[in-house]
Amino acid sequence: MSQIKDAARSTQVRRAAIASTIGTAIEWYDFFLYGTVAALAFPYLFFPKSDVYVGTLQSFTTYALGFAARPIGAAIFGHYGDRLGRKATLIITLGLMGVSSAIIGILPTYTSIGLWAPILLTILRMLQGIGVGGEWGGSVLLSMEWGNQRRRGLMASWPQMGVPLGLVLSSGTVALFIAISGPGFLTWGWRIPFLLSLVLVAIGLFIRLRVMETPYFQKVVEERKVIAVPVVEVIRRHPKEIVLSALIRMAEQAPFYIFISFVLSYGKTTLGFGEGFLTLATTTAGILSLFTIPFFGHLSDVVGRKNMYMAGAVLVLLYAFPYFGLLDTRIPALVFLAIIVSMIPHDALYGPQAAFIAEHFPTNLRYSGASIGYQLASVVAGGPAPLIATWLLHTYGTGYSISVYIVINAIITIIATAMMRERAKVEIDKELPV
Repeated sequence: MSQIKDAARSTQVRRAAIASTIGTAIEWYDFFLYGTVAALAFPYLFFPKSDVYVGTLQSFTTYALGFAARPIGAAIFGHYGDRLGRKATLIITLGLMGVSSAIIGILPTYTSIGLWAPILLTILRMLQGIGVGGEWGGSVLLSMEWGNQRRRGLMASWPQMGVPLGLVLSSGTVALFIAISGPGFLTWGWRIPFLLSLVLVAIGLFIRLRVMETPYFQKVVEERKVIAVPVVEVIRRHPKEIVLSALIRMAEQAPFYIFISFVLSYGKTTLGFGEGFLTLATTTAGILSLFTIPFFGHLSDVVGRKNMYMAGAVLVLLYAFPYFGLLDTRIPALVFLAIIVSMIPHDALYGPQAAFIAEHFPTNLRYSGASIGYQLASVVAGGPAPLIATWLLHTYGTGYSISVYIVINAIITIIATAMMRERAKVEIDKELPV
C-alpha cells in the first residue's frame, strides 16, 4: 500500500468515495423507484382484479421478493468480489440493476398480457434484488479500504449516502412525473423514471471505470491469500459475525421501509393525502439524510461504533409511537414532520453501520461476509416490513400496532449490538486471521 504515491493515493481516495456514492445512489434509485411505484400504481396496473387491500398486499409481495433475492446477489457477487476484486464486480452489479429497471419501464400491464405481467414484474424485481445484493458490500469496501483508516466510519458512510440520494432521485422523479403526467401517470407517467435508469447507469459506469482496485485487495493478491470459495469459507469461519450483522440491522431495516415505502400507502389510503405531498415529504427526508448519515458515521469514529449504534437503536425504539401519533393527527405539517424526523434515528444506525459490519471480517473474506450478513436482514426485516405493516393495520385497525412491531425490531438490535465487538480503533487487516 505504501508504493502508491501520496498525490495519486489522494486522487484515488476521492474517486473511490465519489464512485461508491454515485454508483450506489443509482442502484438505490432503481430499487426505491420500484417501492414508490409499487405503493402508488402497481396495485392498479398489475393486480387490477383485486380490491385495494389485496392489490396492495400483492404489490408489496413482489416488492418483498426483491429483498429475498438480495442474499443471493450477496453470495454471487461476494464470491467474485473476494476472488476478482471490488471494482470489476461493482461494474457488473450496476449494469444488471440498470437493465432490469429499464425493462420494467417498457413492461406491458395486466390489461395487455394478463398474468404474464405480474410474473415478469416479479422476475425483474428479483434481478433488481440480486444486483443490489451484490452492490452494497463492494461499494462500502471500495470507499473504506481506500480511505483513512482512522476515519473508517466516515469513509464507509459515503456509499451509505447513496441510499438517501437514491431516495431523493426516485421520489423526486416520481413527484415530477406525477405533476407532468397528471391523470396519465397510471398510463405512461410511471414508465419514464424507470427508463431514465439507462442514462444514470452510463454515468455511473464512467465514474467507476476510473477507480483503481483497493490497496487492501491488491495486498491479498500479492500475498496469494485469495480464497478459492470465499462464501463457503466465511460461513465456516465467521458464522457468529454473519448472524449478528443481520440482527443488528433489524432496528434500521424494518422501520426504514415503513418510513419511506409503507407510509406512501398509509398516507394515501388511510390518511387521505395525495401522492405529490407524500413523495415530497420522503424526498425532503432523503435530503436530510445526506447530512445526518455522514455526521453519525463521523461520530462513530469519535465515540466508538458500538456506542453510536446502541444509541441509534434506542432512538428508533423511542420514536415508534410518536411517529404514528404524529401521522394520525392528519395535520399536514405534523405528518410532514413525522416523515422527515423518522430519518434521524434511522441514520444514527445507518451512518456507522457499514464500518461496524465490515470491520468484523478479514480482507480476503470481507466482501462475502459483510454482504451476506447485511443482506440477510433484507429477507427477515426490510422486504416483509411493508407487507407486515399492511397486515397489522388491516387486522388491528391502528398504526400503533406497527409501532409495537418497530419496538420489537429495536430490542433485537440492542441485544445483538451488545454481542458485537468494538473494532473502530483496530487495523482491519491485522487482528483477524486471513
